[in-house]
Amino acid sequence: MALRLILGFDYGTKQIGVAVGQVVTGQARELCTLKAQNGIPDWNQVEALIKEWKPDAVVVGLPLNMDGTPSDMCARAEKFARRLNGRFNLPFYTHDERLTTFEAKGERLARGGQKGSYRDNPVDAIAAALLLQGWLDENTALFES
Repeated sequence: MALRLILGFDYGTKQIGVAVGQVVTGQARELCTLKAQNGIPDWNQVEALIKEWKPDAVVVGLPLNMDGTPSDMCARAEKFARRLNGRFNLPFYTHDERLTTFEAKGERLARGGQKGSYRDNPVDAIAAALLLQGWLDENTALFES
């Protein structure tokens, strides 16, 4: 099956950023930020996104340490990816998301500054778009099948 549309998730214990990517254009953009309780989203909201966008696959960011080793959050992010697969029968990929939140904060500043705290005005969806864009950039061979 050829991939056309992909949803990207920047997994966190309090918030999960969501982005959408088009394989044809090779572009990703932010969608929304979902609230989470100890890493567990409102699965009805996730299901609504899956039904609305009908993705061919999902990409979940892996929060690796700067030296490339798995962080404490990696296992939780991978479990979230497996749950997406189990609930919605979608293929999943993981992608190194090191520095995406840092880069997303810079992106927010470049767009006109941060208003209030990052807790009140999160950058998770921007981080999701950045990690999904990175995945799209690195995986063009998958799209030619």
